[in-house]
Amino acid sequence: MANNTSKSLRNTMLYQVYVRNYSNAGTFQAVKDDLTRIKDLGTDVLYLLPVHPIGVKNRKGGLGSPYSIQDYRAMNAELGTMDDFQALIKSTHDAGMKFMMDIVFNHTSYDSWLFEHHKEWFYQNEAGEYTNRIADWWDITDFDYSQSKDLETYLIDTLVMYAKMGVDGFRFDVANILPLSFLHAAREEVLKVDPDSIWLSETTHGFFTKMIRDQGFSALSEGEIYRVFDMSYDYDLHPYFEGYLKGEKPLQAFVDFLNMQEEIYPENYIKMRNLENHDFGRIAGMVKNSNTLKAWHALSFFVRGSTMIYMGGEYSDPHLPDLFDKDVIPRDGEDLSDWIRTLRKVTDDDALSHGAVTYTNANGGVEVMYTHGEKTMVGLFNLSDAKGHAHLSVPDGTYKDLLHGELVTVKDGQTAWPMSAIIFTL
Repeated sequence: MANNTSKSLRNTMLYQVYVRNYSNAGTFQAVKDDLTRIKDLGTDVLYLLPVHPIGVKNRKGGLGSPYSIQDYRAMNAELGTMDDFQALIKSTHDAGMKFMMDIVFNHTSYDSWLFEHHKEWFYQNEAGEYTNRIADWWDITDFDYSQSKDLETYLIDTLVMYAKMGVDGFRFDVANILPLSFLHAAREEVLKVDPDSIWLSETTHGFFTKMIRDQGFSALSEGEIYRVFDMSYDYDLHPYFEGYLKGEKPLQAFVDFLNMQEEIYPENYIKMRNLENHDFGRIAGMVKNSNTLKAWHALSFFVRGSTMIYMGGEYSDPHLPDLFDKDVIPRDGEDLSDWIRTLRKVTDDDALSHGAVTYTNANGGVEVMYTHGEKTMVGLFNLSDAKGHAHLSVPDGTYKDLLHGELVTVKDGQTAWPMSAIIFTL
């Protein structure tokens, strides 16, 4: 992990935008016009999915995947011009937020500028075919970093170009199948331009990492990723999260893994918590009960790490927008914007970023306790519409719930289950 990564980054909220499907216009300007609302949610970092021209050859869907890139140094004309992109960066800064962009350095489209001009930089299979290591990614062809250091130079220069434009952070697609030496070199050069640059790793699920290794290719562990990146997706936790929602895994397995993260990662590790993103289903599609949905949102803010909202999540949207075609997010579900704003304010506390944390299975929900100096913060999250009383690991007494302003009574180590969540200090 970057040794200088600040634990304060745990108190960060990211808002993920897929420009094509964010609005009817699907442009940088339309995002720019909505920055005040995005900031008002409590957003610290605006994060955009890839914004570059999309390949035509072997295209998925009608408009193609933004992860099948033709030219890293150009903008998708459907979204706007390079000037429009830079104007969005400036407006994001003016609104008091940082700007993060998606980086896809494992592959390009089959009709990319680099494939046309530097085929020697690309992976070939045993039959000499230019292809990829993942069978269902038929619209892209992989780099082969072993062929030339010139590839690394070109990609690093591209990162530096965007850092000089004012891009404050980079989210790396499938970061754990990129060479560690390249990632080190790239971060070193970017930090020369912006010492505060934030690096987010999309580290893949453990089973995916094993699959890549079983095929004879390299894949980095989460521990190795933290040598370079400030924060990483919580895809290691995801099977326990989704397994619980589907009734396939017990809540205890989810809680146990949260506690294990405290044991196996660097002391200043940061997980980027997200209930949904462009790759997997909407939480509102899996959790139908409104109070339980609010509890999951509350837990995602209160567990150790930064938090990301995927566009439309604040409207309880059960529909995951299509990645390959025009599919604008609906905004007609239950509006949780006020709830998200409240969560953001209550959880912006040094106890969460610097304190010691313990997760406990409360038999129907999760109890989370942070201790930092003389301060203790406790959260109880009802994940199963539980009724009656829950056991808490706090002294008997009366406490003020910071989420609703109401009093919470603990007697004989028990309190009434909240409808969604409570957070209080001792």
